[in-house]
Amino acid sequence: MDSTLACSFFQFFTLVVTFSFTLPTSSATEFSVKEATVQDLQLAFQTKQLTSRQLVEFYLNQINIQNPVLKGVLEVNPDALAEADKADQERREKTPSSLSRLHGIPILVKDNIATKDKLNTTAGSFALLGSVVPRDAGVVTKLREAGAIILGKATLSEWSHFRTFGAPNGWSARGGLGKNPYTLGEPCGSSSGSAISVAANLVTLSLGTETDGSILCPSNMNSVVGIKPTVGLTSRAGVVPVSPRQDTVGPICRTVSDAAYVLETIAAIDTFNNATIEASKYIPKGGYAQFLKKNGLRGKRLGVVRHYYNFGNDTFMHETFKLHLNTLRQRGAVLVDNLKIDNIDEIISGQSEQIALKFEFKLSVNAYLKDLVASPVKSLADVIAFNKKHPKLEKMEYGQDVMVQAEKTNGIGKAEKQALLNMTRWSENGFEKLMKINKLDAVVTPFWSFSHILAIGGYPGVSVPAGYEKGVPFGICFGGLKGSEPKLIEIAYSFEQATLIRKSPPLRRKLEVTSFK
Repeated sequence: MDSTLACSFFQFFTLVVTFSFTLPTSSATEFSVKEATVQDLQLAFQTKQLTSRQLVEFYLNQINIQNPVLKGVLEVNPDALAEADKADQERREKTPSSLSRLHGIPILVKDNIATKDKLNTTAGSFALLGSVVPRDAGVVTKLREAGAIILGKATLSEWSHFRTFGAPNGWSARGGLGKNPYTLGEPCGSSSGSAISVAANLVTLSLGTETDGSILCPSNMNSVVGIKPTVGLTSRAGVVPVSPRQDTVGPICRTVSDAAYVLETIAAIDTFNNATIEASKYIPKGGYAQFLKKNGLRGKRLGVVRHYYNFGNDTFMHETFKLHLNTLRQRGAVLVDNLKIDNIDEIISGQSEQIALKFEFKLSVNAYLKDLVASPVKSLADVIAFNKKHPKLEKMEYGQDVMVQAEKTNGIGKAEKQALLNMTRWSENGFEKLMKINKLDAVVTPFWSFSHILAIGGYPGVSVPAGYEKGVPFGICFGGLKGSEPKLIEIAYSFEQATLIRKSPPLRRKLEVTSFK
């Protein structure tokens, strides 16, 4: 970990930060960075209440204070301030209309997303420390073109939680164990650091990746917004993979609007990822911001699959989601209740996804490692051997059983073909059939419980903050068919604006700087 991130546990809880700037303006107006959205920041830039350098310095200071406990940031970009200075200069020289919404805004990217700069790309593993990527990941290229500032790399569950299921959620050998800023407990994974960091205001925006639940779950548990896009809508070129069939890159932010701005920046054709060519038909002309409508729920048909509302004896949760369903109705949505996915039991009890992911992981990781300019490891077998050689470094008491099982696979045999056929059949005869027969725009479910259905079919989902039970955050999820991001954004934004539930973590009250004078 960079020495600039070092700070004692005592400082985290007791330090009161005084951190201000004299800005080049006679105005006495103060700008609050706390919970600031992209729109807020751009207005502050234009009115000269804030510069990108000041914003980056603010976040670097917050990382220095909070990150030793939260462990949401793995590595800070040493060129972040230089990128901020460049953005400030461009803002002075160019007209505001020529600059993108993300221009001059800091963003963290998960440490399995390649950056061709001074940052490492390691998936949280020492086995990849010092590896040299051939180019920026496709999504990073789009961010740089938009003028966004790459602030650093976010922590994650090591190898996107595909080394072993025995390690805690949010843990990696390089980054340690990430902490939920609301509870200092479970952050969920594997995009844990991305969610932790935006929740705790260590950064404005972040990118995560999802194979099954890795955006939706940490967003749910850290009270932030996560968009898991249709597979292929965003490029996964340059991303340390698990499954090319299920992997997708998406935004994790504090608001639906910020997530929409990031999504419209990174959704694009990438010649290094052929799946983006087919999925590009789903990208709407004019981007995703046009779907940020307060009345976006009006006329939408939302399916309620009661299987996902089984909370045992938790009266609070029952009543909370009952109120949320009423809110959806009051905002003009038509709820189609008591639905059931025909093959739900078969999906939940089946092992097809794990069978497929293991052989896909071996093949895709080997291909990724082969494409590197330089690397300490050249294959999955090398990674396993590295871990065995460095048991203390990689905390091998957690094991690497999933990797070992993946290494034993040998391409696509009879069992693997059947697993793929099963998932296709379940998706077509299950979720797709449910959506089409009932003419649904989306399904609404509590928490991140629907991620498995969305994952195996490559479908999109959006998680929005939905409340706090004894201080523990939870979210609500809207899922739809491939390419339904415009509808999902309308629904999610309308719900968000109707409820405005999100609040900042309590641990930040003595720590944060909220204004520039």
